[in-house]
Amino acid sequence: MAADAELNLTFIEKKLGTLGRISLYAGLVGLYSLIPVLKDYLSPLLSHFNVSQESIDNIKKMGDVSSDLHATLGLVLGLLLVFRTNSSYARWWEARQLWGRLVNVTRNMAIKFREFTNFDRDELRNLANIIVAFPEALRDHLREEDDFAMFPELEQIDPPPRHIPAYIADLIYRNTIGWKRSGIIDGDELRILDSETRELMEICGGCERIRRTRLSPSYRLFVRHCITLYLCTLPWGLEDDCGIWTVPLTIILAYFMIGIEVIAHSVEEPFGLDEDDLDLDGLCITIRSTVNEILDRFGDPQNQKTAATSPSASGSDST
Repeated sequence: MAADAELNLTFIEKKLGTLGRISLYAGLVGLYSLIPVLKDYLSPLLSHFNVSQESIDNIKKMGDVSSDLHATLGLVLGLLLVFRTNSSYARWWEARQLWGRLVNVTRNMAIKFREFTNFDRDELRNLANIIVAFPEALRDHLREEDDFAMFPELEQIDPPPRHIPAYIADLIYRNTIGWKRSGIIDGDELRILDSETRELMEICGGCERIRRTRLSPSYRLFVRHCITLYLCTLPWGLEDDCGIWTVPLTIILAYFMIGIEVIAHSVEEPFGLDEDDLDLDGLCITIRSTVNEILDRFGDPQNQKTAATSPSASGSDST
């Protein structure tokens, strides 16, 4: 299994989750905001140590920042965070659309394989295993977890295929071309099946593009630097106007600022195991259940016999 820092969850992420981490970071910023608040309460202590009044006044003024400056910085930072969030969510939504297409493609393939081939139940079950293996292999491929258990024969190939989804798509192509050469399907049916099979690798390519093309590292780092600079200076700008209320106000603002960045980072990579990632396991289960239902139900000779003796079939024969 390949080690991937973006997919492997840390201990804190597993225990706290996304919102828990945001609350933790906002709380730490709140503790930091106590520094400018407490400096105004140091006057009696400093006077006790015979510190001059001029020095005490200088300490009180230390680090004071105009609140108007933070209003301007907040506007600029808000625009940066809007772009950051929209870009990350667009990647997440595109990934969801690709996997939605994969659900539809596998269902269409199962229906067309069943209707074009007229195989018995055992042959249709083998086809079902091949079809449902593709989304499961794609899921593991995007998580860099190559699972050879689905195809034990892969371990006997020297060297084994490095791209298992491509191997499965190639296996489906070989089957369809073999059916054409054997006369099971004709040229028109082959073109129809090709349109569905081609979708598999197009979906795989789209997911790989999302997986391997992240938002510019320089832009991500720049946004984080801006958030850090803003939150480090925020309590010093609020303290003169808000006093002790600087602490809760800083925590609230930090929760929103940090929350937007943490959530954007979380949804930017939609194929992992985090709570904000796509439920690929659930989608694979859905594909497996529907494909098996399509091919098992209509591949059962007993069901075919029942359909042949149904009232509608009898009525059509009598006419």
